[in-house]
Amino acid sequence: MTDKTVSIVLVHGGFVDGSGWQGVHEVLTNNGYEVIVAQNPTLSLADDVAVTRRAIAAAKHPVVLVGHSYGGVVITEAGNDPKVASLAYIAAFAPDAGESVETLIANPPPGAAVPPILPPQDGFLMLDKAKFAGSFAADVDPSTARFMADSQVPWGVEALAGKVTAPAWKSKPSFYLVASDDHMIPPPAQRAMAERAGAQVTETSGSHAIYVSKPAEIARLIEQAAEQSVEVA
Repeated sequence: MTDKTVSIVLVHGGFVDGSGWQGVHEVLTNNGYEVIVAQNPTLSLADDVAVTRRAIAAAKHPVVLVGHSYGGVVITEAGNDPKVASLAYIAAFAPDAGESVETLIANPPPGAAVPPILPPQDGFLMLDKAKFAGSFAADVDPSTARFMADSQVPWGVEALAGKVTAPAWKSKPSFYLVASDDHMIPPPAQRAMAERAGAQVTETSGSHAIYVSKPAEIARLIEQAAEQSVEVA
């Protein structure tokens, strides 16, 4: 198998780390892609963008920059790097200039599921462990969902408030996978953000943790973005 001429950088969201990308990583590396998984501290948007930019710099080829959930905010800012060829949003926030997670979740649509976020402690947020599986990972096998709940990464309130300055989706091709059974980011909100970004949209049934439960589907979207990036180049 020949090596591909596009690199993939995977950016995780809040409450989790990069290990959730393992299945996607396996599919893409087996198909010849260089894959780099950013391990963001999720303390502030600026810190996470800096870590992601270092991952981009380490890549051998032009980059498809992939973000899940809050990782979508990170790639929207970091994606302005000239090495980034395209963006792929996986059940992710895709903010416009001046927007943050905080502003995007301020007015949920009527009837939308309410994520079980506990009150902040020392400037950090966690999900209620007892409700984690149902809200975040309903289609993940129970033992993995339980581990994800117990290994949560505290999410900094400052990261939620981090505002995007120049959205990369305004100048880079974008792809968006809507998780139609998501109980963290309402699917109608995902569709609206994808449309605003002018993204090519794929919709798949799955929970917020669709990148864990359906790695083959996620990898397929990323490969589509990579193939189109090669055509553009």
